[in-house]
Order: sequence, then structure tokens, then C-alpha cells
Amino acid sequence: MSRVIVALMWLAHFLPLGLLARLGEAVGTSLFWLIPERRHVTRVNLARCFPLMPEPDRERLARAHFRAFGRSFVERGLLWWAPRSRIERLVRIDGLDHLRALHGRPVILLVPHFVALDTGATRLACEIDAVAIFANQKDPHFSALLRRGRTRFGDQRLLSRQDGLRAAIADIRNGRPFFYLPDQDYGARDALFVPFFGVPAATITALPRLARITGAKVLPAVTRILPGGGGYVLTIEPPWADFPSGDLAADTRRMNAYIESRVLEMPEQYLWMHKRFKTRPSGEAQFY
Repeated sequence: MSRVIVALMWLAHFLPLGLLARLGEAVGTSLFWLIPERRHVTRVNLARCFPLMPEPDRERLARAHFRAFGRSFVERGLLWWAPRSRIERLVRIDGLDHLRALHGRPVILLVPHFVALDTGATRLACEIDAVAIFANQKDPHFSALLRRGRTRFGDQRLLSRQDGLRAAIADIRNGRPFFYLPDQDYGARDALFVPFFGVPAATITALPRLARITGAKVLPAVTRILPGGGGYVLTIEPPWADFPSGDLAADTRRMNAYIESRVLEMPEQYLWMHKRFKTRPSGEAQFY
């Protein structure tokens, strides 16, 4: 079945982006009904994070999220097979000068889980050589295609999650930017319960620890899907000042607060399907 889906994605990648966007949104609308577990997770997350939002508005947001996810899924065909020139036209980078100014110095790119993050990663690979952690997927064919999308251009290094962060430290110190996604629930180990939209969330503390160990500057990098098939924008922000501060909890909370601010700008594009609150403080009931 996965090979049939991949074949359809290959055919679809020849379409103009406007048509591809509409196709992706239609796929997302279907997925809303086809994967009830993720629909449930999305609804729970939105209810926890936006308790004052009227329920009909949350439901519209949940459906909009699935449409955005559908777009990001279908349009991955562009990342796997489209020529470099087309990807460069479709994805604009704002703030690349912030990264260029730190060439050769330790850098960590803080990349929250917005649905278009792979699009931003592929576009950035046209400009720089980076290192990232890659999680293998259950389907080896699909996993290989994801790896292809992230390594087509330049000299990109992908480390397995089993390698841990230690394997990335030498690369960071040698001036290879680290494309880092620290905003998912990986369990209680090496995590603090830090508020995310007011809800205690098990949040790994590796970002400030890595910045301290390597002396790296932290630059947020977020990719936004533009409406109506208008392409994408990868925004790289200036390096954070006074980070890390030495207060691990405050630094981790700063990361979550930053992600909250970006989520409020485009709430439908954050990955609400993920069980962000899976790990609960001792004695607290499970959410899902």
C-alpha cells in the first residue's frame, strides 16, 4: 500500500503548487475521518491548550490542522523529486544573514514541530551543510524517502536517535549547524515539567545544556505554509541573547514560551496530532 501512495505522490509532484495544495487539503480532510486516534489526540491537545476557545472554533481549528498536515504530506513529493531550482523558487528564506554571520561558529537551530519543517530543512540544505537527528519510521521504504529528502543537497549528516546528542556535539563545535527539534514528549528522562500553554509538559532540557557545553548560539527557525498555494517561508531569527542563562528551568520555559508565540501566529500548522502531554506528573491522570 505504501508503494502505491508513494507512486501517487511522485505523479502529483509534477502539478503546479496551487493544484497540489488543494489535493493535499483534500487528503487532510479525508485523514480527519480515517485516523480517529489522531483526531482524538488533536482535539484533546486543543482543548487543553485553548480551554477558553469555544468548542466550535476548536473543531474548525482541528480540521484546519488536518488540512495543513495533508498539504505537508502530499507536498513531500517535491522534497523527494523536484529539481533544486523549483524548491528554491517555492521556499523563501528570511533571515539567512543571521546564520551566515555565524559561519564556522557553533550554532543550534531551534526548529519547533510545525508541519512544514521538512520543507524548510530541504530548502536550507541548498544553502548550508548541517547535522540533524533522524528517527527511522516504521515503514522502511517511507523512512528511506524521508532520509532522501533531507540529504539530497549538500553534505547533510543525519544521526540516529540511538546515537544520542553526544554524537552531535563534535559537529556543533566544528561549526556545523545543528537542526534541532526539542518540542516533543520523549518521556520523563532528562525532562522537566514546564508549562506549554499553561499545561505542565514533559520538556527535554537539552537545548540549554547543549548551548552551554558547545558555546553555541541558538537561532529559532520556523517554516510557514503560505495560503492558496503561495509557497513557503523559512524564517531564521537572530540569535537569542543571554542564553543559556544558567537557570535550566527558566531556559526551558523560554523555549516553550517562544514556541507558544509562533503557534499563536499559525495555530493550524503546529503538530497537534502528537501526544505532547503523554507523560504526566506523578499521580495525574492520563489525557489520552
